[in-house]
Amino acid sequence: MYNKGLYNNWVPKPVQMLLMLMLLAVVMPLGGVYTGNISYVVSGTGAMTEYFMWANYATTIGMGACMPIVLRMKMRFKVRDKMTVLLVLLGILSYINSSTAEPMIFVFTSLVIGFLKMMVTIELFLPLMAMIGNRGMFYGAFYTFVLVLNQVSAYYAAEVSIIYNWQHFYIIAAVGCFVLALLHWVFMHNQYFALKVPLHYIDWLSVLLFIAAFMFSAYVFSFGKQQDWLNSKHIINAGMAAFVSFALLVIRQATLKRPYLSFSIFSKNNVQHGLFMLLCLGMFLGTTSIQNTFAVGVLGYDQLTNARLNLLMIPGLVLAGVIAIFWFKKEIPLKMYIFSGFSAMMGYALIMYFSMVLEFSYDNWYLPMFLKGYGTCSLFISVWFYTLDKLEMDEMLAAIGLVLVWRTFLAVGIFSALYSWFQYRFQVVAVGDLAVYMDGMNFPPQNAASGMKLIQLNAILIACKKIFGYIAIAGTGVLLYVVTHHFGRERFEYLRFIRLLSGKSVIARRRLRERKKLLEEIKDAAGPAV
Repeated sequence: MYNKGLYNNWVPKPVQMLLMLMLLAVVMPLGGVYTGNISYVVSGTGAMTEYFMWANYATTIGMGACMPIVLRMKMRFKVRDKMTVLLVLLGILSYINSSTAEPMIFVFTSLVIGFLKMMVTIELFLPLMAMIGNRGMFYGAFYTFVLVLNQVSAYYAAEVSIIYNWQHFYIIAAVGCFVLALLHWVFMHNQYFALKVPLHYIDWLSVLLFIAAFMFSAYVFSFGKQQDWLNSKHIINAGMAAFVSFALLVIRQATLKRPYLSFSIFSKNNVQHGLFMLLCLGMFLGTTSIQNTFAVGVLGYDQLTNARLNLLMIPGLVLAGVIAIFWFKKEIPLKMYIFSGFSAMMGYALIMYFSMVLEFSYDNWYLPMFLKGYGTCSLFISVWFYTLDKLEMDEMLAAIGLVLVWRTFLAVGIFSALYSWFQYRFQVVAVGDLAVYMDGMNFPPQNAASGMKLIQLNAILIACKKIFGYIAIAGTGVLLYVVTHHFGRERFEYLRFIRLLSGKSVIARRRLRERKKLLEEIKDAAGPAV
């Protein structure tokens, strides 16, 4: 027996929707680390922050590694058995994180949590997409919900860590997974989704090579600044290992009858341009590290206040989602919607450029965070839709893991690493420029400490301002690129204008009417034939 739904037929539809929302609310923000309480985990374990940055990247890498095989895993097991086991395993991994002080355990559990989380998520994708019907409208609703949920979970991770301690949030996540496992054991049907398929067709060596290539890359991005980049043999060795692993992965795909990954879609025009726009999105999203430095290091916000800043993105996220649903429902071309998203991110960068002052008020965050929320959500929806548009399901599943890792890990990781390096260099230069004022007349011995602190704060402000200035310059180029890109429409449309001037427009319109009439006749004839 096959059943493409999730729950037994006797479960009312509202209860099914409630269970799916509960599943989304618990599983989607689940991870090995949470951005809201990383500082508390660092202080509680005594480990370096870089380990938990690595663990944060590992969750995305695990999701990308699972994506090419997720449909085969879905068709291999009965829905209830698989979902229950996955939720129990996710709960166990969250509990392990709550009871350990070893940072490498966080890295490993984050990788596994990402892998298992994707199997749970695919169970929700298909029924929700079938329910909504339009893929663009589904992206508009789904990404808005998930992005809002991530901001809320990051805030509550910080709040729970302050009120109790950092372990409690992991325990809450584990309890939520166990409760959902019990509920889904009761309400889910015990049937297969479709024809049962074997697992021995999965090339697990390719999966390991995929994980190795990107985990070594994540190590480079996370520890590069701490180990002084190419002056560290560990960074050089990790970079070489990442390159070799990826090269072996590519070579192995060419020798397999059923390859784990497919690189054929990367020759398509929309995929190439979509990857470039995702890289540009990563340029703006990478500014989170600069924003945190400004908010915590310069303005002196505590971690809860800093987490509350991200809640200011929610109105922008919701507005972008509502506009996306309307946009895709009306089937309006994507160009101006994507342009509005990059324009919002450009506005955020410009406001932050002019806001690098010690007197920056909390009320001044509302507009830039609103623009950042709108830009983030609109670009996540529209660029992702454009990149994967008109791809067959087999093509998409065979390459979406790479696209997912590119969007969420590589693009953001590359620019975050670059910004941290530039921020350090610019700060050193700024201290040198300000050294002209550091003499005995301006800083007598009794005021030396406060004077040095002021110099340091101004150096940080100068470095952040420079980076936002360069981002604004690059953002101008991105806007020009979006305006001039065709987004799938016909190029060289001036030929139609030439045809009009040469008196051939009447013939063209007549041929179009004849072609339309012929298509209608074929359609009418096909109806009785079917």
